[in-house]
Amino acid sequence: MRMTQRTILTAVWVLVFAGLTPGRAAETKHDLYLCVLLSGQGQVMGRSAPTPSGVYRSADRVAVEHVGFSHIRMFQVIPDPQSGDGLYLAALNGVVHSADRGKTWRILTGWDMTEPKGLALDPHAPEHIYAGLPDGIGVSRDGGKTWQRMNAGIQRAYTHTITVDRTKVGRVFAGTERGIYLTEDGARTWKLVHATDDVTYDLRQSPHDPAKFFAVTATNGALWSDDGGRTWKPIAGVPANHTLHNGVFDPADTRRLALCGWEAGVQVSEDGGKTWLDRTAGLPSRQVWSVAVDPDFPGRLYAAPHLQPVYVSDDFGRTWKPLFFEKATVFSLSFVPRK
Repeated sequence: MRMTQRTILTAVWVLVFAGLTPGRAAETKHDLYLCVLLSGQGQVMGRSAPTPSGVYRSADRVAVEHVGFSHIRMFQVIPDPQSGDGLYLAALNGVVHSADRGKTWRILTGWDMTEPKGLALDPHAPEHIYAGLPDGIGVSRDGGKTWQRMNAGIQRAYTHTITVDRTKVGRVFAGTERGIYLTEDGARTWKLVHATDDVTYDLRQSPHDPAKFFAVTATNGALWSDDGGRTWKPIAGVPANHTLHNGVFDPADTRRLALCGWEAGVQVSEDGGKTWLDRTAGLPSRQVWSVAVDPDFPGRLYAAPHLQPVYVSDDFGRTWKPLFFEKATVFSLSFVPRK
């Protein structure tokens, strides 16, 4: 395979900037996908950007490659469970699909269903796709061929995050403008299980215990459920006066969680959420868009400060170093199993 001079220089720059060498790359079982905005950094209008915004992938956690879908606003990448090379993307244009790990992309939704922020597939019915939209919930029962809005019972329709309960087909949570909603019949009807004053930005199910759920909000701090999401309570020790963008479980350690936000920086717990520690020291900003825990490297944490490099920590946030990019806004970091 021929590599252009630009590709080689980009790879070398990434290695130097991260302080890594190719010999230190380790075996990985997941690819890291990043939704990256690189525009607005001094380019002249009408000229192409030297490095495009869009979806990036890192297979070895040393270098990144642009795999399209080229756009300035993308929000989430998730795997297609029916294809080892398939991906779904929530983007400004709509729900987008790739059958070949990002070489080509196809928009699945029409002009009337755009700007999905959250995206989830039902593991028990992999052709069932749920998308959180500015005006409700978009649902496809046929792998994205056809779509319909299914908002019955939701009072304020804006939806930012969607999570499917892996234990039961058709059981789905929606983080909306004014609370967390639950459906147990595949989005035919929704009921409010926890009211909030503003948007719920992220909602996750524990990879260790399916009864435990973790959510973060704009003005109500972080929330926790021990009963399968039927009831929720605020998590003590988490800032409630700052917008929290996302929260994650450590897939390798039941005790560890992390969250981030605007002026909240990075906060971690190493005792199952009972107490929280500020791990922002070493980052260039307290304005952090996303955090992620690497499933292939125990204790490795990533953080994406606003208009800064993506940073990595190998001691769960105690120390940090820059890894990818020089000046970026990374809206999400997600890991996709390599099949």
